[in-house]
Amino acid sequence: MLFQSSIRKELARSFGATLVILVTIVMTIVLIRALGQASSGSINPQDVMLFMAYSVLGRLSTILTLALFIAMVSALSRMYRDSEMVVWFTSGQGLASFLPPLFRFAWPILVVIALMALFVWPWANQQTDEMQSRYEQRSDLDRIAPGQFQESSSGNRVFFIDRNLTGNQASNNVFIATTEKGKSAITTAHSGRLETRGDAQFLMLENGQRLENTIGQSALKISDFEEYGTKTGRSVSLTENVPQAKLLSLQTLIRDPTRANLGELAWRLGLALASINLVVLAVALASVNPRGGRSGNMVFILLTFVVYNNFINLGQSWIFAGLISFGSLLAALHGGALLLGLGWLAKRHFNWVVWPASRLRRPPPAVRVDQGAAP
Repeated sequence: MLFQSSIRKELARSFGATLVILVTIVMTIVLIRALGQASSGSINPQDVMLFMAYSVLGRLSTILTLALFIAMVSALSRMYRDSEMVVWFTSGQGLASFLPPLFRFAWPILVVIALMALFVWPWANQQTDEMQSRYEQRSDLDRIAPGQFQESSSGNRVFFIDRNLTGNQASNNVFIATTEKGKSAITTAHSGRLETRGDAQFLMLENGQRLENTIGQSALKISDFEEYGTKTGRSVSLTENVPQAKLLSLQTLIRDPTRANLGELAWRLGLALASINLVVLAVALASVNPRGGRSGNMVFILLTFVVYNNFINLGQSWIFAGLISFGSLLAALHGGALLLGLGWLAKRHFNWVVWPASRLRRPPPAVRVDQGAAP
């Protein structure tokens, strides 16, 4: 059918262009954030691109929803602006007739949005969290670069090595400055190597000297050694932490319905339901004022998306705080948005007048006739 094919072609062009622009913007923002975390030592600088890929993948459900909403509003507004809507209306196609072709175009995207929100989002969060944990909890010597002074994770030691001897976890010309328990010590050694004993990691120094004194006193203790060992950390890099709700799978959220888990589940389901409601809202809200600018309606559309998305985020915190139940939030927020969209669409489809113009009910003004004097 010409009606449906023309709409689908228009939507495909608009959706593709909008998606590319939004992905580029989000990738730029995430890249800046990742570079900031790498400079502060939260993630490995070598994993910046991988961290960015996981972050964008996790946010792809929101990006697809916004791209689909903007594409539909842009396509329908362009048809209003170019008077194509008048042609379709005079041919017997009402405004509600646009819903079937829009959903035929959007249903694969809606399925992808639901899969991204329910399954890909927690998986991407798990990957980024594991990358951060592994890098933050690495041993002190793993933080050291040859030729640079590096502070330990506890902040009470400073390491320096001249160069690495590859292949055997050894280093040349080792320097360690330690301050703990009211004492300061400086240890130098010709070479050092790593050894793992049980669950602890030790740095074994060879052919060196150790200077130790008590802070505030002038006494200095000097000792030479052929081999000296110092503990640098645990050999296991990852610790057991309580998992966050955003890291849990869909099955775990359903199996353990705590407030935090229900809030996360409502947020994920909310993204899928919002993408469906926004298709209806796009048809109901798309219009062009010939006397206004082209950007006025788009600003209102973006504001609608931002408000809806913020209510989804607020609903998650409300469930966690116990202010509203899981089912009540889904029914009130998403059911209310659907009823609002259908009601506004019905108003425009049937040309209902909600607020009649008051001037139409006013009586005509009295006409005053001036009677002049007869000549």
